[in-house]
Amino acid sequence: MPSDLWSFTLDFYARPGVEQACLTLQTHGGNVCALLCGVWLDQLGVPFNPQRAEEIRQLATPWHDQVVGPLRALRTQWKVATATDVELGALRERLKVLELDAERELLVRLQRLTQGWPEQGAQKNGAWLEALAGDAGTQAPNALHIVRRAGEDLA
Repeated sequence: MPSDLWSFTLDFYARPGVEQACLTLQTHGGNVCALLCGVWLDQLGVPFNPQRAEEIRQLATPWHDQVVGPLRALRTQWKVATATDVELGALRERLKVLELDAERELLVRLQRLTQGWPEQGAQKNGAWLEALAGDAGTQAPNALHIVRRAGEDLA
């Protein structure tokens, strides 16, 4: 398993069903970067701590709302128009790269936040994932189950 959060995220996101499950959770208000950080912490065996989960949310939510979300919204808004506007399509592709860069930066910040949190070989029970999924996990339980199972398969 990759030791840095970005590499872990790339590997994990490529697992069967994970991308679509994450997009479903995102549609229901989930912060995918925070969710993937939760899976990573579970895999590292970091004991769950509600206060630390709140620290993750406090870091991830504003970055998502102010940086990643607006880029994604604009990219999504331009999707239909790019079918007939080649130049706009090229800009949309550049937006997609910028959006990915913003997600990567959030993951770097999350890793920096969690650096030094104890890895005590705790049972990998998905507590971080559950906590960071919040309402999205309740609204899309099948998607959350897919992500949870993919994390369990890593163990």
